[in-house]
Amino acid sequence: MKLYMVSLGPGDFELITIKALRALKNSDAICVPTKSSDHSFKRSMTFKIISKLMEEFGFDKPIIPMYTPMNFKTEDWQYQVDKIYESFAEYKTLSFVTLGDSAVYSTVYYLLDLIKEQNETIYEKSEVIPGVTSFSNASAKVKKPLCIGDSSFLIRPLHKKAVPFSTVYMRPKIGMNTDRIKEKGKLFTFENLNYSAENILDYKKEKVDK
Repeated sequence: MKLYMVSLGPGDFELITIKALRALKNSDAICVPTKSSDHSFKRSMTFKIISKLMEEFGFDKPIIPMYTPMNFKTEDWQYQVDKIYESFAEYKTLSFVTLGDSAVYSTVYYLLDLIKEQNETIYEKSEVIPGVTSFSNASAKVKKPLCIGDSSFLIRPLHKKAVPFSTVYMRPKIGMNTDRIKEKGKLFTFENLNYSAENILDYKKEKVDK
């Protein structure tokens, strides 16, 4: 049993990662969200990307429609989670796909939170595959950086509500202390990500030593 949460990128099928493509090709079926209540894909950019990938790279997988009305209601997410559970009765390896990157305004973590509460086995067998974001794609289109040197980059929703936020601290220097990082909410430290000395901690280190 394996559940891939696959990021497809910002609408151009060529911007999918090799890792995401490999997950799709290795899956027994692909769960594709649709906003249409009749489970059709007439307006689905996600379905168009999956169809183009299968055509371009020579593979064919059953498609499982996942009605996603975008109402931000728990019952809608639960419906999708239940469809994933049902699909595992027939398939051993599933991919659930999402546009852009799963970490940014995606359904993926609503679903994974429910799965974690309800089925620890499937949660432990899940893997999130990141992708290219719309704003990194936009930056490339106009050849302008989102941040450079010692500048910062902020993502803000276009409304006036007070909302939760995440902060990413980058560009540390060895020997630097971390006093300016306030310990509010959950905090993780990532060292040498994707290198042989990769280390992920669920707390803040007092000093940068790697």
